Amino acid sequence: MNRPLDGIRVVECAIFHAGPGASAIMGDMGAEVIKIEAPGIGDPLRGLMRIGSIPFELPGGRNIFFEGSNRNKKSITVDLMTDKGQEIVQKLVMSADVFVTNMRRPAVKKMKISYNDFRKINPKLIYASVSAYGDKGPQRDQGGFDYQGQARSGLMYSMGEEGMPPIGCQFGLVDQATAFNASHQVLAALLARERFGGMGQEISVSILGSSMNMLYLNILIELVTGREVPRHKRTIEHPMRNHYQCKDSRWLMMTLTPPERHWEPLCEALEHPELLNDERFATDDKRLENAELLVSIFDKIFKTKCCDEWLKIFSKYDLFGCAINRLSELKNDSQIIENNYIVDFEHPVAGKIKIPGFPAHFSECDIRTISAAPKLGEHTDEILSEICGYSQDEIKAMREEEVI
Repeated sequence: MNRPLDGIRVVECAIFHAGPGASAIMGDMGAEVIKIEAPGIGDPLRGLMRIGSIPFELPGGRNIFFEGSNRNKKSITVDLMTDKGQEIVQKLVMSADVFVTNMRRPAVKKMKISYNDFRKINPKLIYASVSAYGDKGPQRDQGGFDYQGQARSGLMYSMGEEGMPPIGCQFGLVDQATAFNASHQVLAALLARERFGGMGQEISVSILGSSMNMLYLNILIELVTGREVPRHKRTIEHPMRNHYQCKDSRWLMMTLTPPERHWEPLCEALEHPELLNDERFATDDKRLENAELLVSIFDKIFKTKCCDEWLKIFSKYDLFGCAINRLSELKNDSQIIENNYIVDFEHPVAGKIKIPGFPAHFSECDIRTISAAPKLGEHTDEILSEICGYSQDEIKAMREEEVI
């Protein structure tokens, strides 16, 4: 079966996740991805065996974070501070459709891998630049990671309850959103190139902009109305847009909108029809006004049955609800497995493991992870000879000169 990006070549000079993650997604879609790394060092993510108390180490000196960011790729080691190294990259770019980097502007300039350097040799190139804060403004050259995106975008004040300090989500959320954002924009640019006569262009994506885009509706509401969307406080939030702990200690999330349509079926499903005649909850405005009381009533009701029992009842009455899963429970969720949101994968070192699947399905195309992350420089000779046209003697000489 065809893959959507079969025949597309991506050259990547990027580290950590926000940039490399974009190339990995394009690799899922069938692109050939060539990752350029520094000889003997490689992407710093290779040596990152933990963040805080979170371990990443896999057998054979590999780490799970690097595997996720660099699946589907080939690795070539090149010293971009040398003239010969820059010549190698130029030869790769001449045959590339896409170039991806998240190096900061001064480093890009020093290594001669800017869009202006490459557009001269490949005017059809789609050049994707990923930064922390955007390509304009006083902080355009500053670095940043996932947490800077969470912090500066307002995301850390969108989680938790009012009065709590800012809360950081688990690491990687914004980095992954940035990776998807970058891959999306590359696909749009490839389409534009096809439609408008081979036009190449530079795309600028940032961690900050991607994080803000996740908050699009919340930011829109504040900009138009001047009011911040309040942080969710369960005990006073709308009772029909809330979560409740069940008899088995699992939590159920329900979202019943519009509430007027769902109020009667909900009361029947909960086997408390008397609530329909309670003046305190007669209208949606009253239910919101008396939310704390109604939430406390629902708390007691939901404690009488296990989560799965409630979900069967909700299904019978066509009420929207689901269990609140821990990450460790995802692989046992039949809906997730049936849709291949988690799939089996044969890893060359770790063996048979489960990994996240692609979040969309194409009826006529195959999209999936096809290979594990490469060893440092694993494909250097292959790429230099087959793509760049160097002879074995030339490759040997460059290795002796520590160019590769």
